[in-house]
Amino acid sequence: MTTVVLADDEALLRKALASLLPLEGEITVLAEAEEGEAAVRTTLYHRPDVLVIDLEMPGVDGLGAVSSIRHERSDQVILMLTRHARPGVLRKALKLGVQGFVSKSAEPAHIASVIATLHEGKRWIDPEVSALAVVDDCPLSDRELDVLRVTGEGYSVADIATRLHLAEGTIRNYLSSAMQKTQSRTRHEAARYAREHDWL
Repeated sequence: MTTVVLADDEALLRKALASLLPLEGEITVLAEAEEGEAAVRTTLYHRPDVLVIDLEMPGVDGLGAVSSIRHERSDQVILMLTRHARPGVLRKALKLGVQGFVSKSAEPAHIASVIATLHEGKRWIDPEVSALAVVDDCPLSDRELDVLRVTGEGYSVADIATRLHLAEGTIRNYLSSAMQKTQSRTRHEAARYAREHDWL
């Protein structure tokens, strides 16, 4: 029997998986979480064989949650559900030791079989996820993406500098470079362009 914690902010999907996974394999769902911080608390409390976590959640996202869990429980097996596996995100997740990636549109039977595969100590990346991740057409550096991500939240240059622990001049340089690369007139346009292209 494989024990699982499910973390996803989409209640319908989470509840469906909680009901269907035990029917598809030798799986017991110990608990559910609807956002990143709850995912960390629930995983550390229940210590499941496999954590099934959504990449995109409000507050602390999937990567942030995984990073926190790794500090406390370095051997936690993790399956990440994703809609948009951007190359940078996939690389970060692999660096954090995520063992599996499955598309959120996958059938519960497939997700159950991947959970079993990971529990056996193997890895799994869905072909459609890896294909999306290989096509890296983003010209922006990781730092430029960081700056645009915070810009998109409506912060001023001074606030962005404080949040990212960088000088205001450095922030302006990153923004200027990002605007050139996206052929945008303003930083907000550049952030919108990056979001529309699934780079953020």
